[in-house]
Parts: sequence; C-alpha cells; structure tokens
Amino acid sequence: MAAIALTAAATTVLAGCSSSESSGSSGGETGGRPTVVASTNVWGSVAEAVAGDRADVQAIIADPSADPHSYEASPADAAALSRASLVVYNGGGYDEFVDDVLASASDVPSVDAYSFLGDHGHDHADETSEASSDQADGDHAGHDHSGENEHVWYDPEVAAATAEAVAEQLGTIDPDNASYYTANAESFHDDMHQVSDITDRIAQQRPGAPVAQTEPIAHYLLENADLDDRTPEDFENAIEEGNDPSPAAIAATRDLFTSRSVDVLVYNVQTEDNVTADVRRVAEENGVPVVEVTETLPEGVTYLEWQRGAAQSLADALGVA
Repeated sequence: MAAIALTAAATTVLAGCSSSESSGSSGGETGGRPTVVASTNVWGSVAEAVAGDRADVQAIIADPSADPHSYEASPADAAALSRASLVVYNGGGYDEFVDDVLASASDVPSVDAYSFLGDHGHDHADETSEASSDQADGDHAGHDHSGENEHVWYDPEVAAATAEAVAEQLGTIDPDNASYYTANAESFHDDMHQVSDITDRIAQQRPGAPVAQTEPIAHYLLENADLDDRTPEDFENAIEEGNDPSPAAIAATRDLFTSRSVDVLVYNVQTEDNVTADVRRVAEENGVPVVEVTETLPEGVTYLEWQRGAAQSLADALGVA
C-alpha cells in the first residue's frame, strides 16, 4: 500500500451532544436524524456506507497513535456513546472501552462486529488448524495460529454482516428510511466482492504461499487468501501486546528472511518500533517484498478502498495477476 497519511485528530466529540441541544431531541437523534457512534473510523466508514445522507456517523478513534486495546473513554466519549441512536464497534476485546460504557447504558442499541465471526459459513479456526497441520514443517511445525483473532475488519464477510446489522438497527430506529438503509447494505456487500475476488485469485494462484507478519492484524486477509503465516507466535504476540519479543523469537523471525523461507512480510506501520523496523530492514535486504497494513483508516479513504488496496498490494507482492 502507499505510504499512510497519518491524521492528527485523537478523539472527536459528537456534535449533537452539547448542553445546548434542544430538549426535543431524544434517543441519540439531532433534528430527527439518527446518530451512529463507532469505536474507530474503520467501523465508522462501514456505518457511513449504510447511513448515507440519512444519519450522522461519528468515530471515537481516528488517530493511528491511539491503541483501541488500551484506550480509555473520556467523559465526552462516554457521553457520545451513551446518547447515540446506535453504537457500532469491533468487539472481541479489541475496543473494550465501548463495552465498559455500554455496561451502564444498556438501553443503547449496538452492533458488535466480532459476533459475526463464523456466521457466514466460513469457519476460520477449523480451516487454519487444518492448514497448520497440512503445512507444518521446519520452523512452522508446532505453530498454532488457529485461535480466533479479534481483527475482524480484515474479513470482508464480517464487514458485510456488520453493515447488514447496522441497516436493520437503523431501519428500526428510523423506519421511514428502512428500505434505503437495506439497499445501501446490500450494495456494500456486493462491493466487498472486489476484495474477496482478489484474495480468491491469490488462493488459486499461490495456495499455501509462506508469509510473515509483524503482528496478526491481517490474519483474516492472509487466511482468506489461503496463505501460510510462518511467523513465530511468540514474536507476533509480543509485538501485538507492546512487549519486547525474546531474543530467540527475534532470531527465528529474522531467519525467515535470511533463509528466504517466506515470500512476503506484512508490516503494521502504526506500531513500528526498533524490533519491527529491524525485521523490515532484514526482509528488504534479502529481497522479500513488504506489504504495509494499518489498524485505522488513512485520511480520505473509505473502508472499501482501504481493504481493496491491502488485498491488491498483497497480490502484487506475490506476483498474482
């Protein structure tokens, strides 16, 4: 992917939630329009695709430096979430601050994207486990990447199911525009085939191709493309949790590139540190292409454009036509 333009805004406050708001507004509505609050701009973009011009959408986290895993809601964030017509979030422990707020605002409708994992007839855990068993050899033997992964926005079908749930909820909140929201969700689902078409081509032309990643945020992108993640699990987990990997894990990861055991490095540019920068340097020195990924949307890019770009960058790096 092209270099990411980092946005400077850390959090934003829902426009219709000031003390001057008309007493006639209720249920998260401002001037009769539903208000949707998303945990991150990723799910905000998905919600915007459904809401169109009939509802207002606000994202709490847009700043790449804000880690949803450890983010704590400000009073303004909590007010926005509590007064929303609908809350859309990732779930799975990724943006736990939303669960904390909703625990005391249980009457606010919400859509939890993680809850749709596996609902579309694609059992990720079983498939990954089988792939690990079939392809286990050398350094990859004994690695277990089969656990469910909370970074579900890299699964187009989960995103589509989330959009459909947003449409259903908005249709209940705003029944006059229910058919509009449904049509938008259907169009979004159709558009997501642009992403799955690319990963299908990768799976057909390079099934089981070995890859590595600095942390497992692109887990479902790699899985849908039928690629084999050879990264030492200790390394991925340490980087994701903000810890230093062990010297043995770092050495094993570097060896993937010096031995040319992998064809691509998938690199999260938003969590770069000395360890991951060194891994990237070793990959590039050994001619291993680097595919950049992120956890939040670059400024001015829609969810569809972002995911399509990531999938195409992966295909290009693997030489898939």
